[in-house]
Amino acid sequence: MQRPLGQLRLSVTDRCNLRCQYCMPEEEYEWLSRSDILDFDEYRRLVEVFVGLGVDKVRLTGGEPLLRADLPKLVEALSAIPGVEDLALTTNGVLLRKHAQALRSAGLDRLTISLDTLSPDRFVKLSRRTTHSSVLDGFQAAIEAGFTQTKIDTVVMRGTNHDELPQLIEFGKNVGAEVRFIEYMDVGGATNWNQEIVFSRAEMLESLTATYGSIKEVPKLDRAPADQFELPDGTVFGIISSTTEPFCAACDRSRLTADGTWYRCLYAMAGTDLRKPLREGATTEELTELVATIWSRRRDQGAVNRLNEQERSVFVGLDRLKKDPRLEMHTRGG
Repeated sequence: MQRPLGQLRLSVTDRCNLRCQYCMPEEEYEWLSRSDILDFDEYRRLVEVFVGLGVDKVRLTGGEPLLRADLPKLVEALSAIPGVEDLALTTNGVLLRKHAQALRSAGLDRLTISLDTLSPDRFVKLSRRTTHSSVLDGFQAAIEAGFTQTKIDTVVMRGTNHDELPQLIEFGKNVGAEVRFIEYMDVGGATNWNQEIVFSRAEMLESLTATYGSIKEVPKLDRAPADQFELPDGTVFGIISSTTEPFCAACDRSRLTADGTWYRCLYAMAGTDLRKPLREGATTEELTELVATIWSRRRDQGAVNRLNEQERSVFVGLDRLKKDPRLEMHTRGG
């Protein structure tokens, strides 16, 4: 059965103000050309194309999207598009205090904030930055701005933060946010990936059961990447298990990089340049036909293919990443 086109992840920059070990472990990176970065009107036009084909959920990503100047203006433009029912943003939270209210006023519906540890020392080791307190303050800023349904994304790595799962759930309770634990993925950019570092969904549930007692799975009613679980006190958390239990068959997401390259799968080695026809004057109808035709041919099962590999190691080597920065996780927006 053909998968529907339901969610679009829209990267607004490939730059980031953290250097997290699971995403940007290297010291130096190749960046997208400034002249290739889409302007806000180009984003609006392309989002209208995708909405016309069934997309109703749009998520702004990066890199770190709050590094993009005047981002609330883009939020305002996208939130005004008929058919965009859910406009969300994923951020590392460092700059959220400065921008939360403006984003909410512009029409942003929801936030997902990355938080991998509650320890300032561990944060430095993970991100090579000292802005942990700013991230924590970002949650308070989100509350003050009126955001609800906030989610916390936590990449779980054995030997790094796998022992913090209960503490992170308790933090989520305190700030009114649902925690989603993410298995360490071997996508482009994860040049230090090792199977032994993966803390699996099964291990997460075992660990949390030891702390909280019986945990039950919540019936899945949507195509969100996380499976949800409920603690005895009613607290709900999620697990995204792309590495050990892929959900490719139900995936309705695609990704547009900041330079207008469209990817149907996070593991895809090649995408479609939508910037070129857009800047050469393609009509909305022509762009719609291009996107619809390519999506109809989609057969991507990247995470499933990786799971079936007998010798699983780093997915994309450093040399190839330097030649094509679009293969980087931080360029595609995760």
